[in-house]
Amino acid sequence: MSIKTTKFRALLGSADTSFICEAHNGISAKIVEEAGFQGIWASGLSISAQFGVRDNNEASWTQVLDHLEFMTDATSVPIMLDGDTGFGNFNNMRRLVRKLEQRDVAAVCIEDKLYPKTNSFIAGDAQPLAEIDEFCGKIKAGKDAQSDDGFAIVARVEAFIAGWGLTEALRRAGAYHQAGADAILIHSALTVPDEVLAFKREWGDRCPVVIVPTKYYGTPTQVFRDHGFALIIWANHILRSAITAMQSTTQVLFQEQNLLSVEDRIVPVKEVFRLQGAQELQEAEQTYLPQKQQRLTAVVLAASRGAELGALTEDRPKAMVRIGNKPLLQHIADGYMSLGVKDVVVVRGYRKSQVDLPGLSYVDNDDYSDTGELSSLARALEQVPDSRGLLISYGDVLFHKFVPQSLIDFGDSIAVPVDTNWRESANRDRKADYVSCSCPSSRESFNVAVTLEAVSDDALLGDMSGQTIHGEWMGLIWVPSAKLEALRALVAELVADPRYQRAKLPVLLNELVARRHEVRVSYLAGHWLDIDSLEDVVRGSSF
Repeated sequence: MSIKTTKFRALLGSADTSFICEAHNGISAKIVEEAGFQGIWASGLSISAQFGVRDNNEASWTQVLDHLEFMTDATSVPIMLDGDTGFGNFNNMRRLVRKLEQRDVAAVCIEDKLYPKTNSFIAGDAQPLAEIDEFCGKIKAGKDAQSDDGFAIVARVEAFIAGWGLTEALRRAGAYHQAGADAILIHSALTVPDEVLAFKREWGDRCPVVIVPTKYYGTPTQVFRDHGFALIIWANHILRSAITAMQSTTQVLFQEQNLLSVEDRIVPVKEVFRLQGAQELQEAEQTYLPQKQQRLTAVVLAASRGAELGALTEDRPKAMVRIGNKPLLQHIADGYMSLGVKDVVVVRGYRKSQVDLPGLSYVDNDDYSDTGELSSLARALEQVPDSRGLLISYGDVLFHKFVPQSLIDFGDSIAVPVDTNWRESANRDRKADYVSCSCPSSRESFNVAVTLEAVSDDALLGDMSGQTIHGEWMGLIWVPSAKLEALRALVAELVADPRYQRAKLPVLLNELVARRHEVRVSYLAGHWLDIDSLEDVVRGSSF
């Protein structure tokens, strides 16, 4: 016998009355099991209703089987199917039993009415019953077809429903028991238990008796225990309670047109995930799937105002000034996300409440007016998760996506992009971060590892003569995962020094070089724009 058929046999044979509860799909079955029930009633009424059809065999038996498979897979307790009339004659019954066993269903209950069936509570006294011999043949066929000795067939007697009285109920139950039924379900539509109690007194203990007290729900359960009923089925109350909840929620949503009125009265989405077993899948992925690469992360330093843009930054920082049809920061974030960089951390400061684009993470530097870019980066590094690599950029630099991609391609080396069109910046008389490299841009530089030697910074370098300038740093830095801890340590050390309270990123690059960290150079020509003036805002619209 299978584990589930053994458990169901134990329920039928228990010295005390046992209880099973209706479920109609996988998630309701799991909820029933978690509530503590030792068995589940796969109700024909409820399964039909959740399909949105009538309890008249309008859902095919194969649809019921497919549905039942989800229920058995979701649970470890035995399930008894409400098998209506067996979905046909003896041959249909044989196939039904074989298919139920394949799905690890522990039992089936069939009723002695005609196919297609009609629910017992809809004009039950007008419903014809099956011939006793025909129904007994169906029971015998089912028992002969089963391969698991523990599989149970429960014969449901509808004599009281049809108005035929106690004598007919006993006659039919006796015949069904002789035909091999493992238990008798005696059904009644009265609001009092008189019929089922009378049947049990006359029937005695010839075999287990099952009841469904849907109509006579006011009867104390102890009465059923005292009369020795083996199994009680709570037959359709999970579906009915679900309908109540769904009707209430949909009415509120329709009338109030917001979620505030219902959100605190329903389970959170994470409870749905729990019932679905999402955690188990995540654990299995760790075992069976190739480990995914860690995601890339980007940090955007956008704490400053950008006073050079005048009135445009009176009520918002430069990063939120619109360039074309969207804020400058959105352009930057879109550029990163087009490369698959989904974790974008933005450091806010000036008018931080205005920096609120969706899909980004935020870190605040409330001391932005007294600190520099290095301090903002230090705050961001405290929040940046471990990742495959980190891209650092200013919040006022537009770039084509192949600029950061050229840095990512350096893999395990720190890298910066250098614009060889640096003289254009000089001619525009704007502030620029000029760099000196180990080799100028040339055909030969494609065959050697060009490294950074210095970035112009008055505090550390002084003026750079023309012949040592090899380009302009474009405001981005690539830090691979292997270098992240070293970067965190260096940044923390620098910001702890009062001399670097207002330090900018060139200080960091020069310190990396001074401490013999190799900083590789990617030579590029243009394809970026530093927003430093109102003219740049206009130019950026067509960038």
